[in-house]
Amino acid sequence: MNAQDIQRLVAQSVELKQRFFPENASLLLEVGGLMADSLRAGGRVLAFGNGGSASDAQHFVAELVGRLARERRGLSAIALTTDPSVVTAVSNDMGFAAVFRRQVEAHGRKGDVALGISTSGRSPNVVEALRAARARGLVTVGLTGDGGGELAGLVDRLIAVPHPDTQRVQEVHSMVLHVLAQVIEEAAERP
Repeated sequence: MNAQDIQRLVAQSVELKQRFFPENASLLLEVGGLMADSLRAGGRVLAFGNGGSASDAQHFVAELVGRLARERRGLSAIALTTDPSVVTAVSNDMGFAAVFRRQVEAHGRKGDVALGISTSGRSPNVVEALRAARARGLVTVGLTGDGGGELAGLVDRLIAVPHPDTQRVQEVHSMVLHVLAQVIEEAAERP
């Protein structure tokens, strides 16, 4: 790795963002609006993913429960990745593929929003959870990478970053989640 390699990686990330956001701005406004509508109606956002996507889910939930840029009421959101007792018990007793599904069954209500994050769109535990969410009447959103994988056919709204590299996809995901949090924060207090 040298300075030129770093510049090349940064240029790829910038180019992808410059391409992705103009093409998907309307979708992000729509998804943020759906989440804000659910929150205003007393619903919640359930977010989940594995590895870096788990961290993204937790970061997004922190922005909603806490705040992003302005003082406001806390918004109801749960990262299904954060309770080690639940995660390990469900994984041990039912298998890792059930870890988010079981929590969606426990916490999800019709009108809530389930946000499944998977850069490949093929994570079995994210797929199972979104199937359960859809069956329970939750609004389902997939945040994925190139093509959306299996999630593409399971969600009401698909946000797919058109790139095959996990690192570049996650860099865009981080900004997508900040944009969604800002849309929600601005819309959640409106009547």
